[in-house]
Amino acid sequence: MSSPTTSSVDSAQPGNAPPQPSTSSSSPTIKKEGPEPWLEGPDPDVPGTNGASSACIVDLLALAVRISSCHAVSSGSALGRLVDLRPGCCLFVALSHGLCLPIPVILEPDEEPEPERKRKKGPAPKMLGHELCRVCGDKASGFHYNVLSCEGCKGFFRRSVVHGGAGRYVCRGGGTCQMDAFMRRKCQQCRLRKCKEAGMREQCVLSEEQIRKKKIQKQQQQQSPVEPKGSGSSACGPGASLGGSELGGQGPGEGEGVQLTAAQELMIQQLVAAQLQCNKRSFSDQPKVTPWPLGADPQSRDARQQRFAHFTELAIISVQEIVDFAKQVPGFLQLGREDQIALLKASTIEIMLLETARRYNHETECITFLKDFTYSKDDFHRAGLQVEFINPIFEFSRAMRRLGLDDAEYALLIAINIFSADRPNVQEPSRVEALQQPYVEALLSYTRIKRPQQDQLRFPRMLMKLVSLRTLSSVHSEQVFALRLQDKKLPPLLSEIWDVHE
Repeated sequence: MSSPTTSSVDSAQPGNAPPQPSTSSSSPTIKKEGPEPWLEGPDPDVPGTNGASSACIVDLLALAVRISSCHAVSSGSALGRLVDLRPGCCLFVALSHGLCLPIPVILEPDEEPEPERKRKKGPAPKMLGHELCRVCGDKASGFHYNVLSCEGCKGFFRRSVVHGGAGRYVCRGGGTCQMDAFMRRKCQQCRLRKCKEAGMREQCVLSEEQIRKKKIQKQQQQQSPVEPKGSGSSACGPGASLGGSELGGQGPGEGEGVQLTAAQELMIQQLVAAQLQCNKRSFSDQPKVTPWPLGADPQSRDARQQRFAHFTELAIISVQEIVDFAKQVPGFLQLGREDQIALLKASTIEIMLLETARRYNHETECITFLKDFTYSKDDFHRAGLQVEFINPIFEFSRAMRRLGLDDAEYALLIAINIFSADRPNVQEPSRVEALQQPYVEALLSYTRIKRPQQDQLRFPRMLMKLVSLRTLSSVHSEQVFALRLQDKKLPPLLSEIWDVHE
């Protein structure tokens, strides 16, 4: 969802006034037409990745903290009906079973947030903290050769590939050694086997000759000026330029010689077009949303109820937009219906948070939802959300802004998030993983073409944001649980997606 800017209680109705950055408000204000804030230049992203390699496709989804298990969705469920709709159906018509009416639910906020009651959990985690090596279970240092692993296993795998150790290793235990921090020194064959089972890829390891050429190339680039963008040859046809970069051209450093295939160019164009189309459909639903209360006592029960209903209906519109987009993602409709529902159910809140970050304006500290509903932190709190959920949302949004993603990168990241094979109740995880792979590869190639060599960690940083989303998702589950403790009810569609079972 997104966030309202602040204005006085007696301010004009949405649509009549531009957003004003302030600290007290009881109504959202309207954003003027103009360039989107997320398209501005990125700030440097500081978090350390401890040696993450941008040359490898990262199997991040197996590392993420698993969210609470989802329950099976019946064929008559609200989400099931939404999945069965043809793309573009109006949610207010197709799912009119009381889902989009003002919902009499409120979460009574404290008049003043009490600092001592804040949880110690805080915001989403840093890049790497206590994650473990997927090979031996020791403390991981970063992504190496496609896998989160420790320095020891990273070096062992590299030596094994470069020096051909695979043919020399012999296991004295029949090839069934259980690998841990102790056994990794005892059995090289089983350690190498575990490296490959975890997903380490030999093609990610550079040979000594490749490393030497890379060093020479880097020295030459530092000594000579970089050619302007677009000077390299391009295999693109019309429409190949997205997000201000030549898709088929060459970029400096890591991107030199990298080109998007025709299939990748088409894929990116389809995703960006699908997002624009879904956004336009959502705009048409904006007038049907319960208005933000104006003029009345902001602390009255009716005002709090109306604000929460307003946010609830925005969430329902977001769900429809996400489902519509997923149906246009190449490969999604090839999956069985149960897998479609399982993937949507688990990824919806994470995609909503990605879209929230995309609409964040760092100058006003506000988030714009739909076309011109703008919200501040205070507006989120007045709608009934807890500071333990609000603060991480804004911190995540600031971190995403520093990355400076364009439309194509956001679309690819959302597609990668949808095709997460480790989601609960997925029947064909291998098929889901196979569908995800082209999007990861396209994002890697696109990033290497678009971004300069100086930002080699940009790609793994982007994928690490999906790990942060898993943590944010669990914080969201606690927010929903707080509603249950107060015996508050969500609309059926949101209750089903977020596993609120009465």
